[in-house]
Amino acid sequence: MAPFNRRRYFQTRLRAQDSPEADVEIDESAGAEEDLFAVLDESIVDLDEPVEVETASPGIVSAAQLSQYGLARAPQLDLTPRSYQREALDAWLRHDGKGVVVLPTGAGKTVIALLAAAHLGLRTLVVVPTIELVHQWHKALSNHLGYPKAEVGMVGGGKRTVRDLTVITYDSASMPSRKLEGFGLLIVDEVHHLPARAYRTIARKANTPFRLGLSATPERADGGHHWLGYLVGPTVYRQSAAALARDEHIAEFTEKRIFVNLTPAEQMRYDQLMAEYKFFLASRRNQLGRPDQIFTEMIKRSVFDPAARSALSAHQQARMIALNAEAKVASVEQLLTRHLTDRVIIFCEYNAMVDMISERLLIPSITHRTPAAERREILERFRDGRYSKLVTGRVLNEGVDVPDANVAIVVSGSSASREYIQRLGRVLRPKRTRAMLYELITRGTTEGRSARKRRPKEAPQLDLADLAA
Repeated sequence: MAPFNRRRYFQTRLRAQDSPEADVEIDESAGAEEDLFAVLDESIVDLDEPVEVETASPGIVSAAQLSQYGLARAPQLDLTPRSYQREALDAWLRHDGKGVVVLPTGAGKTVIALLAAAHLGLRTLVVVPTIELVHQWHKALSNHLGYPKAEVGMVGGGKRTVRDLTVITYDSASMPSRKLEGFGLLIVDEVHHLPARAYRTIARKANTPFRLGLSATPERADGGHHWLGYLVGPTVYRQSAAALARDEHIAEFTEKRIFVNLTPAEQMRYDQLMAEYKFFLASRRNQLGRPDQIFTEMIKRSVFDPAARSALSAHQQARMIALNAEAKVASVEQLLTRHLTDRVIIFCEYNAMVDMISERLLIPSITHRTPAAERREILERFRDGRYSKLVTGRVLNEGVDVPDANVAIVVSGSSASREYIQRLGRVLRPKRTRAMLYELITRGTTEGRSARKRRPKEAPQLDLADLAA
């Protein structure tokens, strides 16, 4: 029998999830077991020496900086910012052109970055997590700053062109041989990825006098967000989805929880698996340390302890039963009947449920396995109205320009608040109609704890029977 390989064990579990590009974090808080298979050692933040950021005059580009980093072609901004976008830019300038802007998905963070680039007029490097975002930013820089496409660089996915305005992926920027000198402004999209050990070097190598980070949820479960102050700068502006909705900048929205039950067979199997998991905890309690570190200690012990591996596997199987409960498919069908004329995106944690809903309800699906050309075609058909329903995994959480929808159904998800906010943001684009987000939760399982962790407690709840009302 081959020796136990911890890395292969976790990677095998992760392949069942639709998140090949997600930055993986370690959560040592109570209830962290909900995210077991989103844990890999590579993401632990190594707290080494902080990055020193060059100090600039508040909101002013010096003559020396202009001479060293100035654009050869003056940018021509062709958009009008909303009031809060202008406020965000002003706040960033007041902090010497360094810091993080936090706005919900759909609130136009890209516009703030374009305003900053146009205001400074310096060579600009934009760092993004995915190839899709490379193309989106390339188009935005060209269209809104008046630059020919040939004069906007792209690095990543086979592209190797560096220009005064350049977009690069995290992976390409963090390569040891990659040089990032010569830029005056660093824009980091989805900046919550930056503190990961593999990406922190980007901030050092760029060494720009001005830095702007963008995120809907900069907080990291491993505490790495505290290092954003050294890598990019402090949070200089933040607005919640609720505040922007009140001011009519984004759609007003309603959130509802729908509780469903396991079938008798599902309940029996779930109880058996959780009993195995809890028995291990009870029998090893004195060996697992403090309550808030129990799950992390179990992961460590699983390297050499077959009982720990078995207990973790039992917990994961139980979680799969809860997240993929049969009753959820019926619930989705009822919700789709209620929202026949609406544009609906259905989110699932695992590909198995994506495939089940797609096949049973005849809905187009997108996962990380979907070929790029097919993905573009599905999204385009959703955008132009030929498709009004779409089911997906975690691949559309971030880094993809998702067409406008007004209803989101979260069939299953992790306990991460970032994921929840990203999915809510998919239906919050400015619109006259009210947006809706439904969460399906299996009653009497650990899924309820995950749901409580990731969203506000004041959100309304309802039972499946209420759908007939």
